[in-house]
Formats: sequence, C-alpha cells, structure tokens
Amino acid sequence: MSRRRSWLEPRPAGLYCHAGDFYIDPVRPVDRAVVTHGHADHARPGNGAVLATPETLAIAEARYGERAGRSLQPLRLGETLTIGDATLRLAPAGHVLGSAQAVIEHGGERIVVSGDYKRRRDPTCEAFEVVPCDVFVTEATFGLPVFRHPPDADEIAKLLASIQRFPERTHLLGVYALGKCQRVIRLIREAGFDQTIHLHGALQNLCKLYERFGIDMGPTAPVAGLPRSALRGKLVLCPPSAIADRWSRRMADPVTAVASGWMRVRARARQRGAELPLIISDHADWDELTRTIEEVEAPEIWVTHGREDALVHYARSIGRDARALHLVGREEDEEAA
Repeated sequence: MSRRRSWLEPRPAGLYCHAGDFYIDPVRPVDRAVVTHGHADHARPGNGAVLATPETLAIAEARYGERAGRSLQPLRLGETLTIGDATLRLAPAGHVLGSAQAVIEHGGERIVVSGDYKRRRDPTCEAFEVVPCDVFVTEATFGLPVFRHPPDADEIAKLLASIQRFPERTHLLGVYALGKCQRVIRLIREAGFDQTIHLHGALQNLCKLYERFGIDMGPTAPVAGLPRSALRGKLVLCPPSAIADRWSRRMADPVTAVASGWMRVRARARQRGAELPLIISDHADWDELTRTIEEVEAPEIWVTHGREDALVHYARSIGRDARALHLVGREEDEEAA
C-alpha cells in the first residue's frame, strides 16, 4: 500500500481523508463532508458538518433546506484551511457556479480531487485551475475518444437560426436546472438574443440564486398561466424530462431541443425526442480530460466515475500509474451532462 493510499482511500461512503477525518462528496450521510459542487450526486442531504464554497452551500440550502447539513462552513476559492493533519484549499473546477476541486496536502504530498469539471469558458463560473499534484483524482463522464464537444457558440447559433427560421413555433429547450440552464441563458444573451426567455417552474429558483451571485439572466418570465397562443414564437426552457410530459402540450407546435454532451449520441437524442440536439456539456470532453492529465503532471491518476477504463488506459500509455476507483453512487445523470 502506497503512502498516498494510506491517508486517502475509497470507502463505501466515498473518498475518505484519514489525515483530516473527512469525506469528499460522500454518497451517504457522514459526520464531516467536503463537497465539490451542488449537483445531487455530489451534494447529498443529511451530512453533519459540511464544508464547501459559499455558492455551493447556498445551492444545497435551496435544494435541501435544513437537511443541507447540521453545520455549514464556507470556504472561498483560493483560501486554505487546516483540518486535522491536512490542509485543504478549494480551486476552481469550471463546472457550475461554486464548483471546486479539493486540493489536499499532507506529509509533503498533494492530492487533487477534481469533482466534475470542464476546461472551456463558462460565463457563469470561474475557469478550471490546473493544480500540479502527486495524485490527480479525475472524473471521466465523457472519457471516450468519440466525445469531442464542438464550440458552444456554434451550438447556440443553431438554436438562434432555428428560431429565425420558424418564428411561428415555440422553441422548447431541455436544460438541467443547475448549471446548464444558467450557462445556456448567458450564452444566448452573449449571442445577442435579448427577448424574454420563459422558464418552467423547476428552473426559476436556481436562476434567481445565480442572479443573487451576480449572474445576469436578462429578462425571464414563468410559463405558468400563459395560454398556448402567448408562447407562439417564444423560447421556453424546461428540464429535459418535461419535454415528454403533459406539461409540454401547452406549447405551440414546438421545436424540441436538448442541450447535453450526450446529444453527440444519436440514439440518446432520439430517446429524448430532440428535433434539435445541441451538444453543450458541463463536463470535460476526451481532449480536455487527456490534456488535464498531462498538465497536472501527477505521476498517479485515479479515475472515479464515467468511462473509467479508456482514460486509465490513456494515462498508463503516457507513463502514469493509473487505476479506476469504481466508486458507487456516482450515477450517470444524463440531464446534468
């Protein structure tokens, strides 16, 4: 057993740091949790003491209320804290608002737990920071060479071109409530679309939370109470699952679109009923994953979830000591990708 393995190890509840006596993104309630971001497979309710960025804690409170944690401790990006025999710093992960990598140091060694991350620009969160380390614990949601995401601007241009081409139809765009929704809105605004964007009720609270942290959504309005005629020619955002729901029947001859990295896979686009699939992901694609492994210069790579085997094989091919952790509880969330 390596020295690094002796103070950070996978357990049934998640990655456990012996030196600081805490878990990172535990999959079941624990006494002390460090949470990298607000998505439900990383930020779960029922923990005791929870440490995360202020934004992630606000997201957890918005989603879980009192169950967000018995005590909540904010740690801003870039700040360092001593916990037991370990030091902890949160570095930007570029995934969603408040997302962070856990940078843990003990005994002269540094381990970076990435959480979920992406490398391209996102107007709603801080950009990913490359942190050189001894061990890099990486996700691999899109860890296959087939997954190479196109430029976001190109996908947004497809949406806006369709709105111009079919001005009499409602454009119904499926987006995950946390991160994807707000990022897509900002990208649309940056592309020059200044009309009111209508929101499914499930998206409104987190959009308001983003605005509290200074992310301007522009003019938005709820769909609730509007007749079909009022939505003709409008852009409506909803959770992807709502596209197949009775709720969507109020739309006027809708053009259905879904924004997700999985839209690269035609079968998934058909399954979601996406007439207009938009490949916009909040996760690193294959090129970004492999570039990150090279840039952090870690001799040891641990892969936590997703397409583990291919990324492990790549890391070994460039001389890294790599292995898959096979952590349970990191379900593939198609909507969040």
